[in-house]
Amino acid sequence: QVQLVESGGGLVQAGGSLRLSCAASGRPFNSYVVGWFRQAPGKEREFVAAIAWTSGGTYYADSVKGRFTISRENAKNTMYLQMNSLEPEDAGVYFCAAGPVYKIYNRERSYDYWGRGTQVTVSS
Repeated sequence: QVQLVESGGGLVQAGGSLRLSCAASGRPFNSYVVGWFRQAPGKEREFVAAIAWTSGGTYYADSVKGRFTISRENAKNTMYLQMNSLEPEDAGVYFCAAGPVYKIYNRERSYDYWGRGTQVTVSS
Protein backbone atom coordinates (compact mmCIF):
# COMPACT_ATOMS: atom_id res chain seq x y z
CA GLN A 1 0.00 0.00 0.00
CA VAL A 2 1.54 3.28 -1.12
CA GLN A 3 1.16 6.20 1.24
CA LEU A 4 2.06 9.83 0.71
CA VAL A 5 1.81 12.12 3.71
CA GLU A 6 2.26 15.86 3.40
CA SER A 7 3.31 18.21 6.17
CA GLY A 8 4.65 21.72 6.64
CA GLY A 9 1.69 23.82 5.62
CA GLY A 10 0.55 26.79 7.64
CA LEU A 11 -0.09 30.51 7.70
CA VAL A 12 2.58 32.88 6.40
CA GLN A 13 2.70 36.52 5.42
CA ALA A 14 3.19 37.51 1.83
CA GLY A 15 6.88 37.48 1.03
CA GLY A 16 7.53 34.74 3.54
CA SER A 17 8.64 31.14 3.11
CA LEU A 18 7.43 27.64 3.89
CA ARG A 19 8.86 24.21 3.29
CA LEU A 20 6.48 21.38 2.56
CA SER A 21 7.43 17.74 3.00
CA CYS A 22 5.98 14.61 1.51
CA ALA A 23 6.90 11.33 3.16
CA ALA A 24 6.46 8.33 0.90
CA SER A 25 6.15 4.69 1.89
CA GLY A 26 5.04 1.36 0.47
CA ARG A 27 7.26 1.01 -2.57
CA PRO A 28 10.51 2.26 -4.06
CA PHE A 29 10.00 5.26 -6.33
CA ASN A 30 12.62 4.48 -8.94
CA SER A 31 11.09 5.13 -12.37
CA TYR A 32 8.58 7.46 -10.78
CA VAL A 33 7.99 11.18 -10.88
CA VAL A 34 6.81 12.79 -7.68
CA GLY A 35 5.09 16.11 -7.85
CA TRP A 36 3.14 18.85 -6.11
CA PHE A 37 -0.24 20.15 -7.12
CA ARG A 38 -2.34 22.79 -5.40
CA GLN A 39 -5.98 23.71 -5.27
CA ALA A 40 -7.41 27.06 -4.23
CA PRO A 41 -11.05 27.41 -3.17
CA GLY A 42 -13.33 27.40 -6.19
CA LYS A 43 -10.51 26.55 -8.58
CA GLU A 44 -9.26 23.43 -10.25
CA ARG A 45 -6.24 21.63 -8.99
CA GLU A 46 -3.12 22.81 -10.79
CA PHE A 47 0.41 21.56 -11.28
CA VAL A 48 3.15 23.23 -9.25
CA ALA A 49 6.37 21.23 -9.57
CA ALA A 50 7.70 17.73 -10.13
CA ILE A 51 10.93 15.81 -9.80
CA ALA A 52 12.04 12.57 -11.38
CA TRP A 53 13.03 10.39 -8.47
CA THR A 54 16.01 8.67 -10.06
CA SER A 55 17.49 11.36 -12.30
CA GLY A 56 16.57 14.36 -10.18
CA GLY A 57 15.26 16.25 -13.19
CA THR A 58 12.88 19.02 -12.13
CA TYR A 59 9.88 20.71 -13.70
CA TYR A 60 8.02 23.82 -12.60
CA ALA A 61 4.89 25.73 -13.42
CA ASP A 62 5.71 29.15 -14.83
CA SER A 63 3.98 30.83 -11.91
CA VAL A 64 6.45 29.43 -9.37
CA LYS A 65 9.71 29.36 -11.31
CA GLY A 66 12.46 31.16 -9.45
CA ARG A 67 10.50 31.09 -6.18
CA PHE A 68 9.86 27.40 -5.47
CA THR A 69 12.38 24.57 -5.36
CA ILE A 70 11.51 20.90 -5.40
CA SER A 71 13.93 18.30 -4.08
CA ARG A 72 14.00 14.77 -2.74
CA GLU A 73 16.00 12.86 -0.20
CA ASN A 74 16.32 9.28 -1.35
CA ALA A 75 17.46 7.85 1.97
CA LYS A 76 14.34 9.18 3.69
CA ASN A 77 11.97 8.59 0.78
CA THR A 78 10.88 12.17 1.24
CA MET A 79 10.19 14.99 -1.17
CA TYR A 80 10.31 18.68 -0.34
CA LEU A 81 8.92 21.89 -1.76
CA GLN A 82 10.74 25.01 -0.61
CA MET A 83 8.48 27.98 -1.24
CA ASN A 84 9.95 31.47 -1.07
CA SER A 85 8.51 34.92 -1.80
CA LEU A 86 5.03 33.58 -1.23
CA GLU A 87 2.11 35.50 -2.69
CA PRO A 88 -1.58 35.39 -1.74
CA GLU A 89 -2.17 33.61 -5.06
CA ASP A 90 -0.06 30.70 -3.81
CA ALA A 91 -2.59 29.85 -1.11
CA GLY A 92 -4.45 26.58 -1.27
CA VAL A 93 -4.26 22.94 -0.39
CA TYR A 94 -1.03 21.40 -1.60
CA PHE A 95 -1.02 17.74 -2.60
CA CYS A 96 1.92 15.52 -3.34
CA ALA A 97 1.53 12.77 -5.91
CA ALA A 98 3.54 10.01 -7.55
CA GLY A 99 3.27 8.51 -11.01
CA PRO A 100 5.32 6.67 -13.65
CA VAL A 101 8.14 8.72 -15.11
CA TYR A 102 7.09 8.09 -18.70
CA LYS A 103 3.83 9.99 -18.32
CA ILE A 104 3.27 13.72 -18.77
CA TYR A 105 4.40 15.25 -15.52
CA ASN A 106 2.05 18.24 -15.30
CA ARG A 107 -1.23 16.36 -15.71
CA GLU A 108 -3.21 15.03 -12.78
CA ARG A 109 -4.15 11.84 -14.58
CA SER A 110 -0.47 10.91 -14.88
CA TYR A 111 -0.27 10.31 -11.15
CA ASP A 112 -1.40 7.10 -9.51
CA TYR A 113 -0.91 7.97 -5.85
CA TRP A 114 -1.98 11.06 -3.91
CA GLY A 115 -1.62 12.42 -0.44
CA ARG A 116 -4.44 14.10 1.45
CA GLY A 117 -2.97 17.57 1.23
CA THR A 118 -1.69 20.30 3.51
CA GLN A 119 -3.13 23.79 3.75
CA VAL A 120 -1.07 26.84 2.85
CA THR A 121 -2.48 30.25 3.73
CA VAL A 122 -0.76 33.45 2.66
CA SER A 123 -1.89 36.71 4.23
CA SER A 124 -1.45 39.98 2.37
